[in-house]
Amino acid sequence: MSEVVPGEVWARLRRTTPARIALGRVGHALPLGEVLDFQLAHARARDAVHAALDPAALTAALAPLPVLEVESDAPDRATYLRRPDLGRRLSARSAAVLADAGGDCDVVFVIGDGLSATGVQAGAAQLVRACLAGLDNLRIGPVVIAQAARVALGDPIGEALGARVCVMIIGERPGLSVHDSLGIYMTYAPQTGRTDAERNCISNIHGAGGLSPQEAARTLGWLLREALRRELSGVALKDDQTPTLAFEGQGPA
Repeated sequence: MSEVVPGEVWARLRRTTPARIALGRVGHALPLGEVLDFQLAHARARDAVHAALDPAALTAALAPLPVLEVESDAPDRATYLRRPDLGRRLSARSAAVLADAGGDCDVVFVIGDGLSATGVQAGAAQLVRACLAGLDNLRIGPVVIAQAARVALGDPIGEALGARVCVMIIGERPGLSVHDSLGIYMTYAPQTGRTDAERNCISNIHGAGGLSPQEAARTLGWLLREALRRELSGVALKDDQTPTLAFEGQGPA
């Protein structure tokens, strides 16, 4: 049996991860292509953090679903990044909009720009539709588009709309491998003051090797029905579905 050379081992490892391993070298430096690739990834991550959401385009992508637009108490993107607390509470105008809307529903979907408006703009509408496909027998409130939003902004929104469960879809903090990933945070009985321990999170939803919208929707559907049945969410609600495994070169097992 022929001996596997180290280069083949590294090549195999590189196919299993987006991590920057076995990059090679030119003298004492990285190859120019790898340096440029790193700089591009860094630029995309920075752009995703600072990009502004386009609510009109997102509303059009969600049509014909009813949509409400709100914003947090952060007056601009720079303040939002420096003051996470302001991103967790509604502006006075938005609180009034939601008070006028009122409502009583099982689930409200909130789309927040978070730390990657790029990811939200690209994939949030598709993710909402995938989630709604399995919730035919539940009362769904209007989709709320929230600008300058942190995860906890879903609490006062869900409370104002009389939702039993709030599902916050938000742009995740970008990294050097993925800059457009989405996360889902589900909270039963949303109200101001809920903690992260009272939420269930489904993360790493994106097209470049992450969780697909359909997979995320299946997981959310199970968690959502269990949350409504048990009247709880967070650490007390464990996802104990039978896992689906995928192997290199194959689809789901």
